[in-house]
Amino acid sequence: MPVRLSPSDYRFSGHETFPCRYTWLSKAAMHVAKEPNLFANEDDAMVSLGVGKNMVRSIKFWAEAARVIVPNTDGGYKVSDLGRELFTGVGKTPAHDAFLEDIQTLWLIHWNISTVNVSPLFGWDFLLNRWQDPFISATSVIKAFIHETANRERIPSKQTLEQMFEVFVHTYLPTRGKKGEVREDNLDCPLVELQLLIPEGVREAAKNSGRHEQVFKFRRESKPEISAALFAYCLDDFWRTRHADEKTLSFSLVASGHGGPGQIFKLPEDDIRSRAEMLKNETDGFFSFDDSAALPVITRRKSIESRFPLAIVYTLQEANV
Repeated sequence: MPVRLSPSDYRFSGHETFPCRYTWLSKAAMHVAKEPNLFANEDDAMVSLGVGKNMVRSIKFWAEAARVIVPNTDGGYKVSDLGRELFTGVGKTPAHDAFLEDIQTLWLIHWNISTVNVSPLFGWDFLLNRWQDPFISATSVIKAFIHETANRERIPSKQTLEQMFEVFVHTYLPTRGKKGEVREDNLDCPLVELQLLIPEGVREAAKNSGRHEQVFKFRRESKPEISAALFAYCLDDFWRTRHADEKTLSFSLVASGHGGPGQIFKLPEDDIRSRAEMLKNETDGFFSFDDSAALPVITRRKSIESRFPLAIVYTLQEANV
C-alpha cells in the first residue's frame, strides 16, 4: 500500500484564486515550446501571455498541475510529452485536442490535477479521496481542512483553505450572481462541462446561525463519456506512479483506493466492474481481469516501462465518430 502523504507534502496556494481557464493550458504549452524561460520574468510573461501578473502565476500553476509543462534542468520549463501530444503536436503528428473540444481531454485534465504525485493539491486530494459525507458545504469542508492541517509545521490560514475550497468548487461549477445568473467570467473553466459537482440546494450554515450556504454533492454514477481507452490510460498512470512494483492490483484498490480511477472519476462499483471485465479486449491484452479468485485482481500484461498510448484514446474516438 502507498505511504500516506504528510500534511507538509501538500500544496495549498499558487492558483491565485483563479480556476483554470479554457485557453490557459494550450497557451502555456505553445509559449513554453518557443520560450522555455517564459515564467522566469513575470513582466515579460505578462506581455507574452496578455494577462496580469496574478494570472501569469495561475497559468503556470495549472499548467504544471495538469502536467502540461514540467521543470527543465536549467531552471526553466519544457512542454511535457503529454502537453506536446495534446496541444502542440509531435513532429508531423498534429495535436490531439489543442482547443479542448473533446470531453476525453477534460476528464484527462481532471485526472491529472487530481493525482499529482509530488506536492499534490490538498483540496483535490482530500475531497476526492477522503471526504466521506454525501454532501459538501463550505462550513463542513473548511472545518475538516483545519483539522487535517493542524499538525503542519506551518499551518495554512483559514483564508488560504477557504480560497482552495472556492477554487475547487468553481473548477466544476460556474459562479452565479445574486439573482442566479451565471457570471460569464467564470465559465472559462473547462471542467465545468464534466458536471462532477451537483448543486443540492442550501442549508443553514450552523445551528441557529440564521446564515445559509450552498450544498453540493459528487455525481456518483456511470460516466459513459469516459471511454474504455481513457480509463485504461488512467489505470496505467495510477499503476506506474503509485504501484510500480506490483504485477497485479486488487479490484478494490482500483475501485476505491487512494488516487484510483474509481475515486477520482466518482464511478460506481458496477461500472468499474463492467470496465474491468472488458479490459482484455479493449486494451488488446495490455490488462486483464480475473474475477474467479476470492480476491478479484487486474493483471498487467506489459512491463511497467510500457505506457498505454494516449493516441489510442483519440484514435478510437475518431473511429467512432
